[in-house]
Amino acid sequence: MPSAETSWRERLRTWLARPFIERALIVLIVINAAILGLETYPAVMARWGSLLLALDSAILAVFVIEIALRIIAHGTRFFRDPWGVFDFVVVGIALVPSSGPFAVLRALRVLRALRILSLVPSMRRVVTGLLAAIPGLSSVIAVMLLIFYVGAVMATKLFGQSFPDWFGSLGESAYTLFQVMTLESWSMGIARPVIETYPYAWIFFVVFILVATFTMLNLFIAVIVNAMQAEHDREMLAAGVETTEHVDAQHLLTREQITAMREELRELRALIERGPGR
Repeated sequence: MPSAETSWRERLRTWLARPFIERALIVLIVINAAILGLETYPAVMARWGSLLLALDSAILAVFVIEIALRIIAHGTRFFRDPWGVFDFVVVGIALVPSSGPFAVLRALRVLRALRILSLVPSMRRVVTGLLAAIPGLSSVIAVMLLIFYVGAVMATKLFGQSFPDWFGSLGESAYTLFQVMTLESWSMGIARPVIETYPYAWIFFVVFILVATFTMLNLFIAVIVNAMQAEHDREMLAAGVETTEHVDAQHLLTREQITAMREELRELRALIERGPGR
């Protein structure tokens, strides 16, 4: 039989998980983000500064109370949830005095807007998918680093003498190639001036863009999308909704079971037809 403490903790958890509470927190987060944005306008602060700061403090107080209630309701399990730790850290940063050596932390108050990630399931799914994609992205990143290293060495050897500002060293070449990969002013700003001195340089730039931009970045996207889809499928299965892959696997298993049963029926029929004395 559950104790009285367990009973009220359970009621508190149920109350905190109500959609009304979550929607109210989302509204407060959006309002708080808007207030932090308005604080960047000196004219607005000169006229409404005291009101905005009072609203900011009131909303922060609500966040602190909400975090405290969640810790009381869940106990030590609250800190086992990564999203709970995230909310605790974000709200905790806002409580650090923003004066003296900690003045830089005042700019970090805007991190409170990120709390919406832990409250909106679709956003939480995106972040979880991105984190799940990190192991797969490590191999893609390693390949890209290798491509950048080879490209930077080649560019330094080929173009460094005439264009030392862009390709004078390995680091400068890597930075220039990064700009080329992003396709930001790569043609008129970098490639065409180089081609005027080295007519066949277009081959290097075209090949690098094809490999680094269109191939490797698409691999990045593919790994991330695959991780997000896998996270979505896990959530659907946990909610009792079967995904297409799961249904196909069940159909295949059922087909194999039916085939095995047919084979057993043929064997039984053959034994019956032979009879006990045959």
